[in-house]
Amino acid sequence: MSYRYLFGPVQSRRLGTSLGIDMVKSTICSLDCVYCECGKTSIRTLERKAWVEAEAIIDELTDCLQKLPAIDYVTFGGRGEPTLNSGLGRIVRFVKQSFPRYRCALLTNGTLFHLPEVREEVLPFDLVLPNLDAVSRGAFAAINRPDPGLDNEQIIEGLAAFREAYHGQIWLEIFIVPGINDTEAELALLREAAAKIRPDRIQLNSLDRPGACDWVNPASPEHLESLAHWFAPLPVEIITRAAKSASPWNQGSASPEAILSLLARRPSTIEEICGLTGLTVNRATAVIDKLIADRSVAAQTVGNRTFFRIA
Repeated sequence: MSYRYLFGPVQSRRLGTSLGIDMVKSTICSLDCVYCECGKTSIRTLERKAWVEAEAIIDELTDCLQKLPAIDYVTFGGRGEPTLNSGLGRIVRFVKQSFPRYRCALLTNGTLFHLPEVREEVLPFDLVLPNLDAVSRGAFAAINRPDPGLDNEQIIEGLAAFREAYHGQIWLEIFIVPGINDTEAELALLREAAAKIRPDRIQLNSLDRPGACDWVNPASPEHLESLAHWFAPLPVEIITRAAKSASPWNQGSASPEAILSLLARRPSTIEEICGLTGLTVNRATAVIDKLIADRSVAAQTVGNRTFFRIA
């Protein structure tokens, strides 16, 4: 069975071997973050509906998980904001009831947690990883480019309310965009907000692969380390690139369509493409070269690493 909404497993910096679920059909989100690895948001909205039918995702999960893959997490994320899918609660309950051996993680921007129904649907997850990149209106607008109906104070209150009811792990990610949210004033606001949300850990992150806007620069590991003290006594983790191991589903072959599906969700290096597909560097390079010649894929350098992404 070929999958439209499942992808990977991929080697995640934070979650180990992760089987991804695309909960929306494209880059549909409540934000249009300048650093997003999926590129510019195609539909910015707060509307919750069946952007992908729950039954279609459940069918794919049934086919996939009954093969008992060796994965660390089933991760709800993909190209857009997963809580926009009104079938979220039904799908996570299905996984927990039908395949209880698997842990479920939610990658979310946290913008809809002010809605009681969203907080209720998310309770079955083992791990929730929301973002909070800015508190002031200016920084929020500059980094996250939100839907006009969003209020950042409401977002923070929603995450704090979720913490009161939720007994799993919350890892709060703060994506540092140098010059915008690393000032003393913004860091003080972020610290105050984190104290309200009470995550189990804070994860400081920065640009690691091509983002939506070329002007976004990465923060150095040293700079991220220097910011960690702002969030004491909460535990702070600096997100770094770990060594990649091969995907447990490597088959030694991959079609151009499969590679395009991977790159639509995350720009990847040739090493990452090889790790996921099992292709040799020479074979993967040949496929990528053809996709570049067809203008389906483009190369972009970040630091000293070359990423391939959808053109």
